[in-house]
Amino acid sequence: MSRETVEDVSLAVLGAGTMGLGISALAVGHGVPVTLVETDPATARQAPAAVAAHLRMAQMMNALPADRERGELTVTGSLAGTAGASAVVEAVTEYLALKTKVLAETAALTGAEVPLVSNTSAIPIDELAGHLPDAARLIGTHFMNPPYLIPTVEVVRGAGTGEATLAAVRRLLGALARTPVVVGDGPGFVTSRILHPMINDAARVVQEGTATAEAVDTLMRDCLGHRTGPLSTADLIGLDNLADSLRVLAERTGDQRAAPCQLLLDKVRDGHLGRKTGRGFYHYGKAQP
Repeated sequence: MSRETVEDVSLAVLGAGTMGLGISALAVGHGVPVTLVETDPATARQAPAAVAAHLRMAQMMNALPADRERGELTVTGSLAGTAGASAVVEAVTEYLALKTKVLAETAALTGAEVPLVSNTSAIPIDELAGHLPDAARLIGTHFMNPPYLIPTVEVVRGAGTGEATLAAVRRLLGALARTPVVVGDGPGFVTSRILHPMINDAARVVQEGTATAEAVDTLMRDCLGHRTGPLSTADLIGLDNLADSLRVLAERTGDQRAAPCQLLLDKVRDGHLGRKTGRGFYHYGKAQP
């Protein structure tokens, strides 16, 4: 994508959690200006430093263009900051009521041509769209963590998603040097529907005392080709995010295998959420980007 096209893109990101920060860093690193909306004052204050940490990590890994001027990052506590953005990515907690509330409010503040993109990992796009005045504007883009290291993005097209919205999201992902893979709608789509119950099963094996987390990941990595191992992946996703996604899958599919296991719930209760808190299935010493 040309530099001129990149300069036509501006992004609003809703939520400064793990994925909101990562998506913001990816965009800023490709020269795209970002307005990051975060209503919690303490989280908002920490957001610029957190995005900067992601950028440093990405730069160390040569994961962002070295010759590209960084996009400007603006952090605000108000959804009014979304006005003027050419696309909006929602990355708030995996709860239907919260997602639909911020999406509906953002829809009223932005132009009819601006795509509303949910980075939900499990809630069906059509379910979210049912709470919006114009379902054609909504689409799902499931970025993986960290977004600047994983070049492929799962794009979820709901039954009501319009052609113009899909085309706009393709342009956005082109500006971010990401490759879209378009799939249909459904609980968990493709990646979460397959991966998250598998991680849950891996956690059950540890819970039952059959193997340690290290043994599970070593076998899955070295025997079955899982690049990082399921429990190391869980720590990267964030155990709270994983538990929320599993609840959505269990509720919407009726598959109780997807209900988060007790070990996972215990870790979330104790605040051991993975890399972002410094401890999950593994100890990292300190919180990491």
